[in-house]
Amino acid sequence: MTVVTGERSPHGSGKTGAPPELVERERELSVLTEAARRAAAGSPGLIVLEGPDGIGKSALLRALVDAAPALRVLTARAEPEQRQTPLSLARRLVAPLAEAHRADPALPWPVHPEKSADHAVRGRSDIDVNAVPHGLLAELYELLRSAATHGPLLLAVDDAHLADPASLHFLAHTARRLPGQPVLLALSCRGGHASASLDEIAAQPQCRTLRPRPLTAEGIGRVARALTGSAGDAQFQGSCLAVTGGNPLLVTRLVSALRENGLDLTVENITAVDGQGAQSFRSRIAHLLSQQPDSVLRAVRAMAVLGDGTPTDLCGRLATLDEPAFAQSLFTLNSLGLVGFTAGAGAWSFTHPVVREAVLDGLGEHEGGVAHGRAARLLHDSGAPTAEVIVQLLRSRGTPTEPWATTLLREAAREAMLASRPERAVELLRPCVPEGRENDCSPALLTELGVAEGRVDPEAAVGHLTVALKRAIDPELRLTALSALAVGLARTGQLARAVGLLNRHRTTGAEDGVASAQLLEAQLLMAVIGSREAYLELIETVPLDLDLPGETPAERVLVATRAVLVASRMDRVPECLAATRRAWQRSSPTTDSYAFLATAATSLLYTDAPREAEDVFRQLIHGGETLPEDECRNALGLSADACLRLGSLEAALKSATRALKDTDLAAVSHHQALALAIRLHVFLEQGDLDAASAAVAGSPDPKDEDAWQWNELLGAHGRLRLAQGDAEGALALLTECGRRQRAWQRTNPAVSPWWYWAGRAHLALGQYAEARELADEAIGLARAGRLPCALGTGLELRAAAVRDPRERAALLEEAESVLAPTGAELILARVRVSRGRALYELGQKEAAREVLRKGWNASYAAGARALHEEARKALLATGARPRRPVSSGLGSLTRSQSQVARLAAEGASNAEIAETLFVTQRTVEVHLTSAYRKLGVSGRRELRGALRPPEEGTRPKPGRPA
Repeated sequence: MTVVTGERSPHGSGKTGAPPELVERERELSVLTEAARRAAAGSPGLIVLEGPDGIGKSALLRALVDAAPALRVLTARAEPEQRQTPLSLARRLVAPLAEAHRADPALPWPVHPEKSADHAVRGRSDIDVNAVPHGLLAELYELLRSAATHGPLLLAVDDAHLADPASLHFLAHTARRLPGQPVLLALSCRGGHASASLDEIAAQPQCRTLRPRPLTAEGIGRVARALTGSAGDAQFQGSCLAVTGGNPLLVTRLVSALRENGLDLTVENITAVDGQGAQSFRSRIAHLLSQQPDSVLRAVRAMAVLGDGTPTDLCGRLATLDEPAFAQSLFTLNSLGLVGFTAGAGAWSFTHPVVREAVLDGLGEHEGGVAHGRAARLLHDSGAPTAEVIVQLLRSRGTPTEPWATTLLREAAREAMLASRPERAVELLRPCVPEGRENDCSPALLTELGVAEGRVDPEAAVGHLTVALKRAIDPELRLTALSALAVGLARTGQLARAVGLLNRHRTTGAEDGVASAQLLEAQLLMAVIGSREAYLELIETVPLDLDLPGETPAERVLVATRAVLVASRMDRVPECLAATRRAWQRSSPTTDSYAFLATAATSLLYTDAPREAEDVFRQLIHGGETLPEDECRNALGLSADACLRLGSLEAALKSATRALKDTDLAAVSHHQALALAIRLHVFLEQGDLDAASAAVAGSPDPKDEDAWQWNELLGAHGRLRLAQGDAEGALALLTECGRRQRAWQRTNPAVSPWWYWAGRAHLALGQYAEARELADEAIGLARAGRLPCALGTGLELRAAAVRDPRERAALLEEAESVLAPTGAELILARVRVSRGRALYELGQKEAAREVLRKGWNASYAAGARALHEEARKALLATGARPRRPVSSGLGSLTRSQSQVARLAAEGASNAEIAETLFVTQRTVEVHLTSAYRKLGVSGRRELRGALRPPEEGTRPKPGRPA
């Protein structure tokens, strides 16, 4: 037996007008042509064309027929199994001979015409391959041999693997008797067939087996050119090869689909074909698969369900095939050009995602859902990663409601909520709660779904939480459902119903009713901050009493939440500060939640105690509890704000950068908008306009958003415009920011610095009266609310708006005295630089130098390069020759030095500090030494006093009971 494998022509055939299906088939065509020539000369021939469907076997048979004009051609093609009868193929093959005899009785005929093929076949409908009489086979063969005596014959049989067994037995009988006869027998069959007769034919010594190879990328280009006039580029050809495996039929269908959709031959358009509804390519894949054995179909569907790279043993189990059967199916699929083996990955994969999608489409929704459910269980039982199991569960039908699957999805949903991905949590939980079957689900599951939906789909959340609340028995679960329901009602505009729930809960008389009602109110107050209308309505509806003693965690979180809201609207600010300090001093890290820490820190920030606020934020962010991502980003933004006010630019930038980590600027959320604003402020303080511009390039326009965090970013944009020299544009943005702040009732000048930079924009435009008006309003509010940082800033702006240097100096002197105890080193440095210039204008050079030098040193320690340069120029104007700045005081400490110093002041050893901060003891020693030098102390005993501003000297240690 001679086996000839089709060669790939590196240069093409050189012919023009060749049909696409015969591209790169030059070697096969030459073998067939030579066999036809030899048969015409009287020599027998036996050729088997073997390969997968679509590889071009039928086209080669047609080419053989066309290349054999000197031969008498008898052709037949096997029919589908349901249309077969015994010897049906043999009957069709020899039928032309019978017809010819009837037309011309003079033609030779067998000795016993009554046993002609036509008669014999029609009379024996029950013939079995094992019972075919040898005499009948001899008679049929004799018919062929007799016809061959009058001229060479070509017997061409297509799809022989589908023929009825009796006909295959006849073909094998004929193949054994070919020697000496001028007959060329050519068969095409699919590779991997299971037929003893075909194996016998292929084993004959004179048989030549041709196995056409897949097309190369260049061959695909030739097919494409024949079909469309364009070969496409190399990238297209390579991608098309990956999709089709080089199968000529699939290549033709794919290129035709592109042509039918009017798409160019590009890589991008290969997947666009499907998107635009061209089904011919997928239909061809489905057709190829429909002709395969059931085992192949089950194998390819299992692979499609489980995905590329899945271990073959799992695929085999899903397909319910043993290892040899599944392996054979893989080789069949590989020969069809649908799957391939990646040696590097050691796994089988589809040649292209489009192929896998076509197989999945053929499953149908119901059958596919069941298959994905079975796949999920197989993966789960085999210990596959949870993420892989979940992918299958979300595509399955019914399986997510099974207990094991529901448990898995709920665990993944909790992780998603912790990562602030409520939309993912909803996607995971909804399949566990089929629509219309909510009453069959556990209240805990409904509550978890409702909590997640509250941030994605509040209306759906209200429905699920209402059902959960009716059925929940556990008090803690009821409180969770009640809290989430109240928030959902508020967010859907049903505030009256939400308040009604709160009031009813207060009067339940339950043992923990008071505490849980307090927690519920705090959660409701903080939840509506995202909606201005709901926020304003709620703060006018519920009482905002600050007299709670703060004895319990619930009281503390409620009083801190109320204090934030009251202080923001410039109401009872000193009382807010006192209430927050009282709650903070009675708090304990083991009992108080992150919600309390966050609200307490925000209240301290808005009541102008930035040092205390930063202490709480540090404990919140660096504590042991893992915060939800959004909460952490909010806290980082507010912490950065506190650091900025204190002049710790490096710390502010680190916190802001951490809040924005792994986020595309275009996708910044309102939880990150404040951090982005602080980042912008820091760059401007550092005098880096390029970095400031880049910091917000591509971020959402804050004018299009309404949450309070976006207002802060809008103000920062205004400051950037001012630094860029566009005072009018800056004033427009800052004025809009102020309008929005008032609409939110955030009128406290310590909440946002928009008014200060708006005043500076007025001054840049020569509008001194408008600047004084803004300053006077801030000064009045700050005096009434005892807001030292806001007061100092307002006095500095007022001084810049007056022309009399004596009045200016007096205002700045008051500002300096007000700011000195606050720890707001950067604001104080700005005031000192302004006061130094004012003193110089009054001729007080020595006093001016002294004050300017303090501002120069402080701005250097803070890293405020723009202000430091301004101070340097002012010092030079006084005749001073500033040398190296001397960094000293609290503001000169870096964040790391401050952390180490505070832990040491609280009594921690160097080893304990190193363990807490994840650094070496040597690093701790270096930071402590630097802190001692900057603070002017000699050891740990003096640290505690040095780290507190004077007004805090008698305050109990943060976080400890008084």
